[in-house]
Amino acid sequence: MSKFFAFLSLVLLWLLPLHEVAAQVDLVVSVLSNPGRQPVAGQLVHLENSAVGLSTDQTTDARGQVRFRGLSTAGSYAVSTAATAQYQAVREAGLVLRANSRPSVTLVLPTLSTQALGEVMVRAPNATTLNTQNAEVASQLSARELRELPVEARDITRALYRLPNVTQATGFFSEAPNVSINGANGLYTNYLLDGLDNNEHFLGGQRFAVPVGFVQSLSVLTNNFSTEFGNSANGIVNVTTKSGSNDLAAEVFYLTRPGPSIDGKTDFAQRDLSGNQVKGGFQRQQFGFGVGGALVKDKTFFYLNAEQTFDFKDNVLTSPELDINATVRGRNRFSYLSGKLDQRWSERLRSSLRANVGIVNIERQGGGLDGGVAFPSTGNRQDRNSISIASQNVYVGTNFTAETDVQYARFRWNYARADNPNSPDVAVLSPAGQTLAVLGHPGYLFDSQQNTWQAQQKFTLLKGRNTFKGGLGVISTEHRLFGGGNPNGSYTVQLTAAQLAALRARNLGPGLSINDIPADARVLNYSVELRPASFGTTQNLYNLYLEDQVAVTERLNVTLGVRYDYDNLSKGGAAQGDRNNVAPRASFNLRLSERSSLRGGYGLFYDKILYTVYSDALQQNTTSADYKTQLRELVRVGALPANTNVDRITFDGNLSGSATGVAYLNGPSAASLQSQRAGVGSFERRILNPNGYQNPYSHQSTLGYQYQVSSKTLFYVDAMYNRSYDLFRLRNVNAVSEYAQTNPDNVVVRTPEQADATRPVPIRTDGSALIGGQTVTGVARNVVMTESEGRSRYLAASFNLQKDATEDKYGYRVSYTLSNLKNDTEDVNFRAADGNNYAPEFANSINDRTHVINAIGSYYPVKALRFTLAALLQSGQPVNRVTGAYLVPGTTNVFTNDLNGDGSSFSTAYLGNADRFPGQGRNSDRLPWAETFDVGAQYTLAFGQKTSRLELTADVFNVLNTQNLSGYANNATQSNQIQVGPPSAGIMKRNASAPRQFQFGLRYAL
Repeated sequence: MSKFFAFLSLVLLWLLPLHEVAAQVDLVVSVLSNPGRQPVAGQLVHLENSAVGLSTDQTTDARGQVRFRGLSTAGSYAVSTAATAQYQAVREAGLVLRANSRPSVTLVLPTLSTQALGEVMVRAPNATTLNTQNAEVASQLSARELRELPVEARDITRALYRLPNVTQATGFFSEAPNVSINGANGLYTNYLLDGLDNNEHFLGGQRFAVPVGFVQSLSVLTNNFSTEFGNSANGIVNVTTKSGSNDLAAEVFYLTRPGPSIDGKTDFAQRDLSGNQVKGGFQRQQFGFGVGGALVKDKTFFYLNAEQTFDFKDNVLTSPELDINATVRGRNRFSYLSGKLDQRWSERLRSSLRANVGIVNIERQGGGLDGGVAFPSTGNRQDRNSISIASQNVYVGTNFTAETDVQYARFRWNYARADNPNSPDVAVLSPAGQTLAVLGHPGYLFDSQQNTWQAQQKFTLLKGRNTFKGGLGVISTEHRLFGGGNPNGSYTVQLTAAQLAALRARNLGPGLSINDIPADARVLNYSVELRPASFGTTQNLYNLYLEDQVAVTERLNVTLGVRYDYDNLSKGGAAQGDRNNVAPRASFNLRLSERSSLRGGYGLFYDKILYTVYSDALQQNTTSADYKTQLRELVRVGALPANTNVDRITFDGNLSGSATGVAYLNGPSAASLQSQRAGVGSFERRILNPNGYQNPYSHQSTLGYQYQVSSKTLFYVDAMYNRSYDLFRLRNVNAVSEYAQTNPDNVVVRTPEQADATRPVPIRTDGSALIGGQTVTGVARNVVMTESEGRSRYLAASFNLQKDATEDKYGYRVSYTLSNLKNDTEDVNFRAADGNNYAPEFANSINDRTHVINAIGSYYPVKALRFTLAALLQSGQPVNRVTGAYLVPGTTNVFTNDLNGDGSSFSTAYLGNADRFPGQGRNSDRLPWAETFDVGAQYTLAFGQKTSRLELTADVFNVLNTQNLSGYANNATQSNQIQVGPPSAGIMKRNASAPRQFQFGLRYAL
């Protein structure tokens, strides 16, 4: 940490003499005459922002345009023209800008002979304004819209679902990012904070979960965005943070969700903010404040925001054999602190310094939602802690703008921080072999630590009709992972009837610990982690881009650009990485009339490599001589490339050793069992891909039309066609042969012994292999690597109608998206159901929606009262129909759902790739439609000169108490998207969206 502060100090000392809020924003103002709609050259245009003390003038060029460059996102702007001998004066105020954007305003000047000032057309750069500059397919929510939406717990990801082309994602683990753009996997959404990286680089999602109170605006870029943005073939979520101004602004709030006492009733578990299931006793308490102002008027500004959330939840601890039935109380904690300093050195030079700290603690207190035998001694906490410090600097020259940004970030994801970190874990069995208690350590480690440095330099140059943009940057993340089994040892013990009776008689209740188990208890199994050490590498993402926006005519803008990205993790187990990631992009925006425009374009977009791809290949690997012998045999038989370097694709990863005949709590140490590493066989191991990894990429084409219905209402439609390639999936290089099952009336199960004999390196019944005439024990049944061979196809049309409330009593936002997404891989851990046969896997994606209807309407009957209705209607999510149990040949009462005998037919824990029901393709069925209606109400009491106000809010989510089986964020392995049997078997309800829920708030603001 000391090295970091030294580094940061040097950077700031270097920056401050050279170069306010950064993330350069250019505002283009077009001035036209009325009547005639001709460009007005030589017209003086005035721009002011009293919040930051800005006042400046420019004169329009021959195209009737001026460009104000390098603007701050703080405060709001007013643009105006003065009266002249020929034209009347026009003024438009309340323009709020977002980071990394180029909004436009059109001023139509009435001549002095024009009698009706109502003919003046002024369009401000907001959500109901024509985009006349580029073909960017984007949408946004302002701070006001975020406050008015019914949003659970002020969590911005819950608001993102309200935007076109954004849906709730189905993930493969509880904490998976819950936002899908264009139907793609949520792991690949790129999150930015003021244009700077805000990604957790191990598995994706936000590093710092930005609360509503620190958001000035929230924008989603789905297609055709600038070459300035990269590291995602999916989409961009860019948050513009709040800044202080000359006017003191502050808020303090309290929010509560009382929970099941007044919520609708349901038999299904709900989810907390982390995505984990909760049930009994759940309630939420939330509070915080924000304050911003000027330290030096017109020069130095500050903004502070702090928010705290507590989720309370109950689990049930049940162990009938021990006469225990108790409630175990738990608590989740979410703490977010943000601060920002903006300095205006001169009219040309601005700097900002931003810091964000997030402390997230998710408790696993023991027990279970409906009962469980995990005692509080095995309690642990999932920590997701982050810190980001960013310096952004903008210099505005005569005809160019320069932006220099530096950021340091740290993220620690400790998935199971044990309450008893030095304890072994113990599974206690009854005399009948049933588990009656789980005690001590959680039994595994996953402690990921990331240190990320980012630096980027951007330039914008104006030259005639051309606007050139260019830049370069690097994001470097040092990864360290401490993972594997319990280094303190893992025991499975079985009690005798007498031992159980004696333990029950002690009546220890939930306080039962490992030391209460009899010392002479019989130990059935003992294992210990052989590699209790951290490992990792540094991931470097380099980028370089150049772009030219050409004003071909007064009505036509054409943007041409190219971007280059390199990700050093692409090297994998090869000699070099993927170095050909050149991404051209081209788009146009044609203004058909003063009320309409046509836009479209094509672009190539590359993804970064999620570190989990590389980390899994290290952690689940080994350098043992036996395993290398197996790999060389796989090369010999052609299952691996002939040029494979075995030393480059192996690593000394995590592995457990075991011992028999040990006494309870006296198992041998990891050091004494190191010799086992050479000969221990495994069901599955990983390798680095000997060919390296190709960065996934997407060809994206769009065509859109916009129509300004009125100064407050905008209609637009966009058609999108995306083709993606080199998507990640798993390949088993020692897979069993294909064994397709197509007839449900004639199913013959292949036994594991039969399947193992078909592998490139056959596996014998004892787990060994015969290689070169020698018996080799330290082999793996499955040798798995990540390959970049997947593909997808996305077709969509999005129809949108938006009206700004402004001075009216109502406003609305309505969107309808018709889409289809097909792919042959869903996730980095996706594998084919039958061997490595991916041809049948190309089908509707797990996140595919055919129809999505999103509608938000706000009504203001009087100034102090506001009602909001938010409706979300979605056609059903796909269903994967998996096989049931079939008789194993040669037996009379042994059944299995592993039809091809590969041992990988499972539908739990991250993957969900079970054997499919014979004759059914992947995702061949659909769940029913989901319909959710949320309502919100706000009443405002004004005080004094109406500069301060007290807001009382009430939100009701799922007001109709609809039991939706589809269309909500969930973990695929716990959802209704996996069903046993053919479609005629119907739907077994495993889960449902939350019932009717209430949320009440109090907010004081000035």
